[in-house]
Amino acid sequence: MPLLISNGRIVTATDDYVADVYCRGETIARIEQAIDPRSLPPDTEIVDASGKLVFPGFIDPHVHIYLPFMGTYAVDDYESASQAALAGGTTTLIEMICPGPQDDPWEAFELWKSKATGLAAVDFTFHMSVVRFEDDVREQFRKIVKAGVASFKVFLAYKGALNLSDEHLFACMTMARELGVIVTAHCENADAIDAMQKLLLAAGKTGPEWHGPSRPPTVEADGVHHLCSFAELIGTHVYTVHTSCDEAVRAALAARHRGVNVWIESVAPHLVLDRTYAEQPDFEGAKYVMSPPLRDRANQAVLWNGVKSRAISTVATDHAPFSFGTQKVMGREAFTKIPNGIPTIQERVDLIHTYGVCEGRLTLNTMVDACSTQAARLFGLYPKKGAIRVGSDADLVVYDPDERGTFSRKTGHSKVDYCAYEGWKRRGCAAVVTVRGQVQVRGGKFVGTIGRGQFLAREPTHG
Repeated sequence: MPLLISNGRIVTATDDYVADVYCRGETIARIEQAIDPRSLPPDTEIVDASGKLVFPGFIDPHVHIYLPFMGTYAVDDYESASQAALAGGTTTLIEMICPGPQDDPWEAFELWKSKATGLAAVDFTFHMSVVRFEDDVREQFRKIVKAGVASFKVFLAYKGALNLSDEHLFACMTMARELGVIVTAHCENADAIDAMQKLLLAAGKTGPEWHGPSRPPTVEADGVHHLCSFAELIGTHVYTVHTSCDEAVRAALAARHRGVNVWIESVAPHLVLDRTYAEQPDFEGAKYVMSPPLRDRANQAVLWNGVKSRAISTVATDHAPFSFGTQKVMGREAFTKIPNGIPTIQERVDLIHTYGVCEGRLTLNTMVDACSTQAARLFGLYPKKGAIRVGSDADLVVYDPDERGTFSRKTGHSKVDYCAYEGWKRRGCAAVVTVRGQVQVRGGKFVGTIGRGQFLAREPTHG
């Protein structure tokens, strides 16, 4: 069914103007100051966006949906996660494929893809994690790139589970440079964290409040420096995920100053939460255990300013949904056994609008750039995604900036049993959300089609 969005204030990464957008099939066909509905097919659906903003569909470049981790599995599937994403205005997800050290990489790619196909209500693609890189699996990664995955993920954390040895890191990054693949990286120092965890547990410091001290800013900055040193030697393009603190941002910017092709991602929890949340008594702090951990509040200004200046390219979520009542409690006796993650897939855009734009920290254009356009550019999706232009996919968000409400588990679509932002004030919400021209959300409620989401095969763009 054709779609006309009329009288909306269109805001992209660079533009801000009032116009009508006409979508035919799955793409944007016309953008004009005034389109007469009488000139359109009689079955055209019309959305009146008067007084509202029209954004390109938002892209979350860092989510975990199917995730075996720390002896359990994330509670969301693509049906719940994509409905939560859409309710918050996100129309494209980039998920991390995280196989175990003994798993076959190609089989892992097919498994993760199968978990999304038929259930996703948003479009989706993947970063392929490299947790081992012996000779016998290297050709599989070439095959995965040919299948449309143009980004790798490496871990410099989780010793004995996901962390990659320096030998394999060097070989992986060498192949990535050859293929034009960008390497995204969880930057910490796995050995230092392991040693700190053992010291704290031996001293009887077992609660969630000790998760942060076990991996302080210096180990994250060390991981960023380590990654960027390899990138400098090899010429690989790299991207530091969930960068959480001043020290880590400085390490990345210093490398960029030396000529390293490095981009920085922040995530919404680090912009609005601080370490005191993980220090709440009676094990409540476990809800706020993620890695890298929540930091001192002073780091929030560093991150907001980095987004504002565009030194930080993207704002993602690192959505990793583990329920408090059945899964986080696995770590009651030792913080090292608390599944990591702060679910934010639905709340991200509203958090950035409420506490970024409405507080004067960001412009609307910057919000769109950080939450949509830069992810599309970096990961080979632009201008199909992340733009409002003729020929782009008709992924659109009609956003009501005047709506007032609160964040709450009651209005969440994720299967997780808590909201990390329960009771917080919210300004603005997605009124209508489309995926390739079809309305999927209206008034915060899912009204679309489960399984409409498509796998987005990407070409490497970092040659």
